[in-house]
Amino acid sequence: MRIVVAPDKFKGCLPADAVARHIAAGLRRRHPAAELDLCPLADGGEGFVDAMLAATGGTRRVSRVVGPLGEEKIDAVWGMLTGGTAVVEMSGASGFALVPESLRNPMNTTTFGTGQLLLAAVQAGATRILLGIGGSATVDAGLGCCQAAGHTVLRLDGEPVTPGEPLLGRDLAEIHSIKRGRGSPLDRIPITVACDVDNPLSGERGAAVVFGPQKGATPEQVAWFDAQHRALAGRCLKLDEAATPGAGAAGGLGWALLSFFTAELVPGIDLVISATHLRERLRGADLCVTGEGAFDGQSAGGKTASGVARLCRELGVPCALLAGHISANTAATFAHAVEVSPRNMPLPEAFSRAGELLEKAAESLPGQRA
Repeated sequence: MRIVVAPDKFKGCLPADAVARHIAAGLRRRHPAAELDLCPLADGGEGFVDAMLAATGGTRRVSRVVGPLGEEKIDAVWGMLTGGTAVVEMSGASGFALVPESLRNPMNTTTFGTGQLLLAAVQAGATRILLGIGGSATVDAGLGCCQAAGHTVLRLDGEPVTPGEPLLGRDLAEIHSIKRGRGSPLDRIPITVACDVDNPLSGERGAAVVFGPQKGATPEQVAWFDAQHRALAGRCLKLDEAATPGAGAAGGLGWALLSFFTAELVPGIDLVISATHLRERLRGADLCVTGEGAFDGQSAGGKTASGVARLCRELGVPCALLAGHISANTAATFAHAVEVSPRNMPLPEAFSRAGELLEKAAESLPGQRA
């Protein structure tokens, strides 16, 4: 029997490689003779750089950049692959996990550090960039990223903004337009954007409405951001880009990348599946086990578990899901689905016992479709 273990991280709890190891430990107790192939994955959020470096053997780099709150400096990790391709993870510079809970307010966050990471990659010799944009703390429509990248950002009075003072979410109302900086080192550098959602920039499925509350936005702020996104896209004559699936990713950074960079948006999980050769590794397998912290209504929009299940269906390999919490229907997608955490267990306890709970859940899996 051969089992492929291909999970994402359990957000805020365990990285993908640790999740894979715990699942493997449980499977070995149930199926001691099984051949296990561990293939930790990511969909463009936290763990994207690690997954790509593990798959390709690239080198790890560190750059000092502005953090999501616009004042502090942080060390952000990125990677360089062979052939001049850089791998950058937005969450390492502008990520939600970098903001203390008491300070989570997208009015006060910026994508400026992500723009700095893109520049650092080009200055290190990158001729192509793979950028993961999941896990952001921002709803600034990529304003800070454009500013850091050297694009011309004009205020309502027609004056350009000060280049070194990071623009925050609250500054959206003061901006008239963004113009692509033809002299920027990033001009014409192809950027493949690993995107884990398909939302447009604004509207009922837009960046502010869907993702703003989880980043700390109040209902009033959600409405304000949505109106500002729509207005800025209109002033920039980039309404078509605003309607493109994925434009609302990372608080609207997807829109900015489509509008002012040489960028294309692709499903992050598909990019990582290709890099890890998961398709080839799944051929002839008896079972694939995937997982993520929560499987809910957003999971089908480009998240890891759904992407793995889709590939398994194509190849005829049964796929099992392990998730901390399951709130979406899994019957048509997975051969087996197991909630790792008991419903009555407090979240802090579930986090502290995550490894043990994962192993127990994995041990419950049969080796073939039920």
